[in-house]
Amino acid sequence: MDITLGKTVIIKNMGWNLICPLVRCILVYKQEDDKREHCLKILDQLVQLCNAKELFLGLLEQIEQTSGEQVCQTVMLLLQPLQTVLFKLQNKKAYSVGLSLAMIMNQLTPLPVPYTKQQIQEDKLGLCQCCNAVVDFAKPFVNEVVKNMEKSSECNDMELKEELLKFCVKSLKYPLLTAQLEQLESIEEHPFRRFATEIIDILWDMRELIPLVFLHHKGRSPSWENEEFVDIEQKNSADSLACLSYLMFVQYFGIDCFPMVFSPSYLLQCNMTHIEVLLKRTEESVLSKGLDLFESSLLRMEDNSLLHQYLEFSDFITVPQNLVKVMTLCPIEHLRKKSLNILQLFIDKFDAEGKYTLFRCLLKTSNHAGVEGYIVQNIKDQIHLSLTKVCDNSWFTGHHLISLLDLVLLLPEGAETDLLQNSDRIMASLNLLRYLIIKDNEYNNQTGVWTMLAKIEQNFLKPLHVGLNMSKAHYEAEIKNKKENRREAHNSNTVCSVTVSGEKMPAMTTEMQLQVLRSALFTFDLIESVLARVEELIEVKIKAVT
Repeated sequence: MDITLGKTVIIKNMGWNLICPLVRCILVYKQEDDKREHCLKILDQLVQLCNAKELFLGLLEQIEQTSGEQVCQTVMLLLQPLQTVLFKLQNKKAYSVGLSLAMIMNQLTPLPVPYTKQQIQEDKLGLCQCCNAVVDFAKPFVNEVVKNMEKSSECNDMELKEELLKFCVKSLKYPLLTAQLEQLESIEEHPFRRFATEIIDILWDMRELIPLVFLHHKGRSPSWENEEFVDIEQKNSADSLACLSYLMFVQYFGIDCFPMVFSPSYLLQCNMTHIEVLLKRTEESVLSKGLDLFESSLLRMEDNSLLHQYLEFSDFITVPQNLVKVMTLCPIEHLRKKSLNILQLFIDKFDAEGKYTLFRCLLKTSNHAGVEGYIVQNIKDQIHLSLTKVCDNSWFTGHHLISLLDLVLLLPEGAETDLLQNSDRIMASLNLLRYLIIKDNEYNNQTGVWTMLAKIEQNFLKPLHVGLNMSKAHYEAEIKNKKENRREAHNSNTVCSVTVSGEKMPAMTTEMQLQVLRSALFTFDLIESVLARVEELIEVKIKAVT
């Protein structure tokens, strides 16, 4: 009897040392092996007999020491024992639950999140399964908090609630921020959609869902003494809150709980902070969420309904600027195209003064000829609506328009402007000027173009003539040199290397170089023909008046 009692005491105080070898054996043995079953029973006995505090530390140590492919297997193996031990702990239970969840999430975070349909189905590392196991592990503690909240209006166990809230916020950043959350065919229960549903449900049950949706991360910071920790915490919470908005307003998780009393413009304003966070990222999975959230927020609104005063909020300026960066720098074609469509959607939602202000801002900040050409085309469309009386709009006629045309009808560096690089903007500006000359006569002068004609000729048309002559002469000389070099070498396959942004591009043969130079000359001819047509129209109109 004493021997049995002695063994029990030894197991109670020292048994936690068996956790490491037991886990190692369980992971080595195959699922159907009897030895594995025996090890599981021993583990179960240790949970029943060992000192709860010692065993708790032993289990966490084992989770902390695991790495690579065994992380998910180890976590799933130890979740049930860990949960049982946590319920046995009387002191610092909230702290222990928080420590457990933090340790588990820290171990999972380095693992790559399955993104494609095939990766999700294969789930090689077991992350999909493990995430849902972890949320099941947390549920009993959530239920405990909810029961306490139901008993009184105040939650008696605020510490436990805060630890569970931290877990939810971490889960929003990983794995949900980078996870593929669209419904996939032939996957009956999407593991990450299930996980997202569970996280949203926990937040709702703890009465934290709606407060989190409207919590702007810029105004909140924890009381860290080290400023570096403050920055890290703010960035993490910003990513998490952005993901939460995406889940609610794009995937509609928890949308039934959301009060339908807010205007679309207010929701857009709330989401702009989150959209800005997502658009700054470069990963396809995160960037696409930002575009989807922006598009979803805009589609709720009527055209011309967004007041220009919203542009006083910094997010309403920085978000379109970030969108322009996606349009011009993102290597993924479908995201570039989508960002262009969303920019147009954003423009369409503003009232006339808002469009006018946005155009001025983008012309000054985009630093990309293609984007500037696109904005000029939009300006032309708004002028057309004003002139055809479709809408009574003073912002795209008269002195307001003259101020805007000062930004459009000029060459940034005069005659020395790189015409090839700026060809999109130049062509759009010439087409706009041609339209104004045709549609607006000198008697009415609604657009003010006739008032500023001398200025346009001085700042735009004359420098363009000079620039075209210089550029054509340069490129024609280059073509002549290439042809002479080719004859001297008696080999049209001579190659040259080209370096762009520090990266060596594929070698170009002389024929390829000639083709590029001829294409440039064709662009100059096209600009020259439109320029000639504009000057002809101006001359005809002036003669008609005199």
